[in-house]
Amino acid sequence: MNFTVGRTWQTSVKFIAVSFVIGLALIPVGLLVMWSFARAWYWPALLPREWSLRAWSYVASPAADIVPSLVVSIGIALAVTALSVIVALPAARALALHEFAGKRALLFALLLPVLAPPLASAMGVHSLFLRYGLADTLLGVVLVHLIPTVPYATLMLTGSFSRFDPDLEAQARTLGAKTFGVWRYVTLPAIAPGLAVAAAFAFLISWSQYLMTLLIGGGRVVTLPLTLVAFQRGGDEAVTAALSLVFLAPTLLVFAAVARFLRDDS
Repeated sequence: MNFTVGRTWQTSVKFIAVSFVIGLALIPVGLLVMWSFARAWYWPALLPREWSLRAWSYVASPAADIVPSLVVSIGIALAVTALSVIVALPAARALALHEFAGKRALLFALLLPVLAPPLASAMGVHSLFLRYGLADTLLGVVLVHLIPTVPYATLMLTGSFSRFDPDLEAQARTLGAKTFGVWRYVTLPAIAPGLAVAAAFAFLISWSQYLMTLLIGGGRVVTLPLTLVAFQRGGDEAVTAALSLVFLAPTLLVFAAVARFLRDDS
């Protein structure tokens, strides 16, 4: 009886905690939704006095130039995600499965771009990008986004490879599997959860970059964060709220996709 009561109490506490966290996350989103449909909302009114679709109509109109910046942001984030995973896979495998001189120093070096302020990193590479013609270009923005994304992807995949048994690959090769087949049917399925999380983090980090994009893109590469900040400084709260919801949508889709993948994989 006591065991049943204790288990019920733990379940209730978990439910309350999860509900509290979800509520805290949804409150800002709810405020953004109301702001995006508000024509007039002044203190101390709890709800907008007038409602309107003006903000959403403007965001969807060609005059706002939201769609081009959205396409550029998605393209950059996808390219950065693919490059980060490609670079991180062999690096994480070597760090997890091999011992070599300077391994600890290399792990610390991987953390430096994460620990250093983004402004310092961007300013450090800006002069090099100017010299090699990468400043104010789409390629330059993609490359500078790799500075924070590659360390995250590498460290996450290192954890996945640390739990991987290389003997499984040896057994597959003994049975006649080629290198590509070993990676496709043995290695990648084994590290799939970590790979999904690493790719998701790379996408989200690149998607949310503002300062690095502004410095390296020079205002010529216009992404959604740059457009969002421009509208926010303009003082139009309704349009800013609508654009913020557009900015949040891909992040929610990525989280939902990864969560579903991890649930199905387990």
